[in-house]
Amino acid sequence: MIEKEKKLKKVSKKSLKTMQKNRSRHLLREQARIVKYGTKGFGRNIWLSTAATAVMAFTLIILFITIVASVILSNTAQMMKDKIDITIYFKPVTTAEKLSELEGKIREDKNIKSVEISTSEQEYEKFLEENAESDEIINILDEDMKELMIAKMQSTMRIKVHDIDNLDSIKDLVENDELFRTYTDKEKLPTYDVNRVEIATITSWARIARTAGIILAAVFLVISILIIFSTIRMAIFSRREEIYMMKLVGADKRFIRGPFLIEAEICGIIAGIIAGIVSYFGFKFVSPKLASYGINVEQIDNILDSNQLILVFLIFIAAGIVIGRISARLAVSRYLNKA
Repeated sequence: MIEKEKKLKKVSKKSLKTMQKNRSRHLLREQARIVKYGTKGFGRNIWLSTAATAVMAFTLIILFITIVASVILSNTAQMMKDKIDITIYFKPVTTAEKLSELEGKIREDKNIKSVEISTSEQEYEKFLEENAESDEIINILDEDMKELMIAKMQSTMRIKVHDIDNLDSIKDLVENDELFRTYTDKEKLPTYDVNRVEIATITSWARIARTAGIILAAVFLVISILIIFSTIRMAIFSRREEIYMMKLVGADKRFIRGPFLIEAEICGIIAGIIAGIVSYFGFKFVSPKLASYGINVEQIDNILDSNQLILVFLIFIAAGIVIGRISARLAVSRYLNKA
């Protein structure tokens, strides 16, 4: 009795293993057939498939342009902010000791990134360096002229800040501190607002580009989904008898739905590859021109020139597959629910 039970256990284990193997093989064969039928369906409706692929590729390109425009405009605004320095002008011939004392006071502000002070003599030396190639200016600068210029030339403090939009504490110090009020030149005001208009304009354009791009991408996304939806619906209509026969022989919904999903996914893969190629070469063509206008394209250039380019293409393809799959599932599910 015990031996029979042992034999039965061995037989049942073997049967289970055999069933699992057969089931795995059956699933693989079924998946292979789904892929085969889906590929044939793509070729059978080649004109509709081409139209769906083209619209989907255009949608992905619009998405790429939206992201890139937002990134490069935001980076450009930030680059300009980083380059801005605020110049505070002090009375001519303010001594280096007093400038150091003023520097110590302003460094207490947490928004200060760096401070550079320059006496009237140092400002004169900078003036000479900037005009070294002008013989006319150099020839008239004799000793008397030098003394006169230094006596009229303001000492300066150039500061860089972490947040250019938060200057209230610095303005308050410069305007109300006794030492600053004593030595600040009243004829030449600090340059708080230099380039602020340009930065605000670029930041505004970044927001507009992001908003407009999202709207355009959404519109073309809906259009591509509708076109793929129509393509799959027409494919279903042309194969309705074939689908009916599949149901009669016991094919489940997964097997009926599968080829149409594969067909849409092929559209998505091709669209992703096309969009990736067009976006890459398009950006490479435009980026030198953008850089010549002072637009910061470095971050996107670095991504496209590195190993991350593969990831960019994979994202394009994945996005195409997702769009195609969603569209196809909507079309097929609607048909299967009605049937």
